[in-house]
Formats: sequence, C-alpha cells, structure tokens
Amino acid sequence: MSQAIEIIPGDGCDEPPCLETGNPRFGDLVTRRLKRRDVLVGGLASALVALFVRPSGGRAGNRLDFKPVPVSRADCVAVPEGYRVQVLLPWGEPILGRMPAFTINNSGEDQAMQIGSHHDGMHFFAIDGSSDDGLLVVNHEYVEPRLMQASASGLRLGVDDAYLIDGRRPADDVLKEMNAHGVSVVRIHREADGGWAAVADPRNRRITALTPMELAGPARGSDFVKTKYSPDGTSVRGTLSNCASGATPWNTYLAAEENWALYFRNDDSKDGKPDQPREHSQYRVPRGKTRYHWELADNGDDAFVRFDASRKAPSPTEDYRNEPNAFGWMVEIDPFQPDAVPVKRTALGRFAHEGVVFAPPTEGRPLVCYSGDDAKFQFIYKFVSATTTTITSIGFMATKL
Repeated sequence: MSQAIEIIPGDGCDEPPCLETGNPRFGDLVTRRLKRRDVLVGGLASALVALFVRPSGGRAGNRLDFKPVPVSRADCVAVPEGYRVQVLLPWGEPILGRMPAFTINNSGEDQAMQIGSHHDGMHFFAIDGSSDDGLLVVNHEYVEPRLMQASASGLRLGVDDAYLIDGRRPADDVLKEMNAHGVSVVRIHREADGGWAAVADPRNRRITALTPMELAGPARGSDFVKTKYSPDGTSVRGTLSNCASGATPWNTYLAAEENWALYFRNDDSKDGKPDQPREHSQYRVPRGKTRYHWELADNGDDAFVRFDASRKAPSPTEDYRNEPNAFGWMVEIDPFQPDAVPVKRTALGRFAHEGVVFAPPTEGRPLVCYSGDDAKFQFIYKFVSATTTTITSIGFMATKL
C-alpha cells in the first residue's frame, strides 16, 4: 500500500527532503518543548555564551591551549602554530592483496585492494592498548565518477552526471565505484618523527558494496527482505553510503548507512500512477534513474541489476523489489577478525543513519545508544536493549542487539 508523502523543496543536497503527511518536523517538536521550558532555555543559552563567546579585548578565557588560525579564503588546510597536517590513507592507496599502485586507470578489481573514496566516519582501535599502533577503520560514503574514471574526464561535476554510453555503463567502471564504497580496515603506526604510516597486516580489509553480509535482528527472515539473492531473507550483498560511525563497548565498529535510497530505482505504477510501497517511498527511492546508474552495467550481472527494485517477476524471491529494504541499517564489523561476516543490526532501526553513540554501560542495566536520522526534518532515536549488560572479568560485554 502506498503512503502519502509531503514533498518539501530541496536545496540540491543528498538528504531526501520528505516527510510523511501529518507528521511533525523535528524542529517543531523542539520548539514546542523549549517554549515550555523557558528557564532551561535561558540557562542553556548562558552556558553556550560562556563557552563560545570571547571576552572583549582578550582570548577565549584560557579554554583554548593554542592560537586560533585566522579567517582565510585560501585553498589549503590551516592549523595552529605547533601543529602539522599529514595526508593519511588517501583514496587509492593499496592496503592488501597484490598492492596495486594507484593510477586513474585502476580496474574495479584493483579498487577492492585499495582505500575507498570520500572518507567519513572513522575510529582508531588500539592494538594492545597502544596509542601509537592500531587499526583505523574508515567509512567511504560515496564516489564521484568524473574524478574516478578516466573515460569520464570532462563531465560536469555532480551526483546526477554519472555517464552513460549508448544507454549503458561499462561494467568495470561500475565495479570500481562499488568497490570504492564501504569501509576500510588498515593498521597504522606512529613513526619516530611523529608521522603515521600504513602497515601491511593480515587484518587489513576492504568491505564494499559487494561484500556478503548477514541480516540480524527483527527484520531477519521477514518477507520485506526476501530477494532472489537471499530467498530466506537472511543476507545481502554490501553496504552503501556509509556516513558517520560508532564504536561499541565491546570494541567493534558500527558503520551507518545514510543516503542509500538514491542508489535504487522503482518504476512500478498502477492505474498510471507511481505505486511504491511505503518502505521505498518514505525515503524517496527515485523513479527513472539511480544515483550512479549501476543497474545499467553493460554485462547485465545480477550484482548490478539488483539496483532496479521494480517488480519483474511474480514473486519477491525472483527479483529485487525488496533489495532497498536490506539497506538503511547499522553495520557491525569486527576489525580484529578479518574473516568475520559483517552484520546489519536491524534492531537499531532502518532510516538514514548518521552515526551511533553509546551511553556508558552499567552492569545489570540495559544497554542504551542513540542514532540520528539525517533525512530532512527527521528525528533522533534511542535504542534500549531487551537484555541487561554483563561486564566480564576481561572487560568485554554481553548484551543483544
């Protein structure tokens, strides 16, 4: 059944400007709440002024231990005196396998052994408690084909300009873009001069838009996630649009799936009108074209055509009408177990996730975490575990997501 959607004019950014008809906006709820707590608002405002406003004629009251950089329009990274900048793990740097050196002509297979594109959320996992040696886990949120593909040189920059050749896309270009998405796990070490360097390590790993993943939690096995690839609704290929992130109290990584809807299309119609289910229309799975046209790869591979979620067969287990439903989750990755299958934790909700933050765990009490929906006018969600937390003698925790 289709759901009525209020379309709100956008500003060209990725977040879908949509809201279910009749639902309040997040800002409206905040405004109402604050109006009932004018005293609290006054206290909060005073605290913010004290924290951020500089006393007249002086520096910011000893709150900063460095000299701020001046305002500038220069196209460079500026840091305070005594600090330095280092480029670490740029797109295309080899980290595993046969370590293919970066060139613009790298293949899709090469990209699966290199750092992905457009870094976002990240977390440093110390090895043996060291602050100088550990695994850095980095999200790769999206790609820009004009900058990634040699054959795309000269195209206008923009997410809607993924190129087509005779209505199709070269399959290896699509593979390269899919392998530039996802997550990188790479060991880094602080050198004697204070700089950082990548280290060859068996735990170095690339997780991409093609990596097999498990679905866990309440959505696992439901009719909403059954597809031709996973007729029992227990698995999916890959993770997409990984924005911010979070670390669990048991030392694993959670990658957020944010603007996943743009990667799919659903052209279904009924009586001449769009006929998308609510789980597609809420986050505006587009009609007509996807963000990168991956579904138009010229070899017709099943891994690519799945991004067309239109109904093509009598049953959901014969097509990919449910493929978008396997995205929009938090993906748990154990950086210290390179063979461990990533798990999409559906108990944490499906939306345009923007990271996750855990409250300090307390023995014998439920585990609590928070995640924001980064679609426009949406909300912040609180998760409370059904079971209580157990902290073991070695510092690990047992709970259930």
